[in-house]
Amino acid sequence: MSKFDEIRFFDDHEVNGALAGIARDPMMKALMNFTFPDREEEVWQEQLKNVHSTSDFQTHFIAHTVRQILAKSSDGLTTSGFDQLDKNTPYLFISNHRDIVLDTSLLNLALLESGHIMTASAIGDNLVRRKFLNVLAKLNRNFLVQRGLSLREQLKSSQTMSEYIDQLLHVQKHSVWIAQREGRTKDGNDSTQQGVLKMLAMAAGDQPLMEYFKTLKIVPISISYEYDPTDSLKMPQLLAQHREEEYIKGKNEDFTTMLSGILGQKKRIHLHAGNVLNTELDEIAAEIENKNKQLQAVAQVIDDSIIRNYKLWPTKFIAYDLLRNSDTYASQYTEQEKQLFARRLEMRIDPSDPVSKEYFLAMYANPLINKTKLQ
Repeated sequence: MSKFDEIRFFDDHEVNGALAGIARDPMMKALMNFTFPDREEEVWQEQLKNVHSTSDFQTHFIAHTVRQILAKSSDGLTTSGFDQLDKNTPYLFISNHRDIVLDTSLLNLALLESGHIMTASAIGDNLVRRKFLNVLAKLNRNFLVQRGLSLREQLKSSQTMSEYIDQLLHVQKHSVWIAQREGRTKDGNDSTQQGVLKMLAMAAGDQPLMEYFKTLKIVPISISYEYDPTDSLKMPQLLAQHREEEYIKGKNEDFTTMLSGILGQKKRIHLHAGNVLNTELDEIAAEIENKNKQLQAVAQVIDDSIIRNYKLWPTKFIAYDLLRNSDTYASQYTEQEKQLFARRLEMRIDPSDPVSKEYFLAMYANPLINKTKLQ
C-alpha cells in the first residue's frame, strides 16, 4: 500500500471507475443539473463515461460548475498577477482562506483560463465524510488533511503530507494550493500559521531550509470577496471566543457553510497572484540562523504579500466608517452602496446587539485596517 493512499487524490486510471460509482447518486444529478441546466441526463451520463483523467473532469465539468456559480451568485471574477507566472512551472500557492470550496475552485478556474498548470488542493477530511463528497473531492484533485488526530498521529500525518506535496511539485509537476492556516479566517485578519510552514519544512531533509523553500516556488494568493456569503455563519464562533466559551460545531455545520459559500451572493471577487518568494528567502537565510525564527520571517513575508495585494471593495471602507462612526473613507463608496451594506447588516445579525455589530463590521474592516498598518 502506498504511503500516500490515505490522503491522495485519484490517479487517472481510477477516475472512470470512481465516476461510474457516483454517476447515479442524487447529489451528482443535482450537481449536473446546476452545471448544465439545458442538458438531458442521458447526455451528461454518456459524457461522464468518456472522462479518463482528473484533468478531463476539472476542465469539462467542474470549470463549468464554477462558471455557473459565478454567473448566479456574483458580479464576476477579476484577476491580476498571473501574467507574471510561467505557464509550465508548478507553484505552491499559499492563500488566505475565506471559503471552503470557492477559494481553490476560483484559483483553478483562473489558472485554466490563463493556460497555467492547475492545482492539487489540500482539504480537511472532516469536510468530506460523506462518500459522495469524498469521491468528488478526489476527482477534483483534492488531497486530505487529516483532522482530529492525537499529537503523535498528527506528527506522522504532517510528515506524510509534507512528502506528498514535495512529490506533487517536484515529481508529478502539479501545482499545489494550501491555505495559510487551518480553517477559514473568521475575523478578516489573514495570518499564516507557522505550523503550516513547519509541515512543509519536514520534507527538506538535510537541505538548508530556505534553499528548500526556494524549490517549492511559493506564490502568495490574495482572494477578496465584496460580500462574504458566510459572514453571518462565522458569527457564533466569534461571539463564543468573545465570551471565552468553547465553540462546538453543529452536526451539519460544515456542509451548510459549503452550500452557503457556493450559492450565497458574493458580488465582485478578485484574485491576485503575488511574486514567487525568492530573494526574500535569501535575505532570511543570510540574516537569521534559528529555524523557528526563519519560519516566522517567511510567514511575515507571505502575510505582507497577501495583505498588500488584497483588493479593498467598498464594503471594507463602509464597514470601517460604521465601526468608527466616521466618514474617513466616504469618497470610496456611494450612498447607495452604504445603504445596501447597512441593510445586509440588519438582515444578517441582531443590529441592536453592540457586540455582534462590532464583530460583524470588524470582519469586513480588518483587511483595510491591516493594509493601512502595512503601508
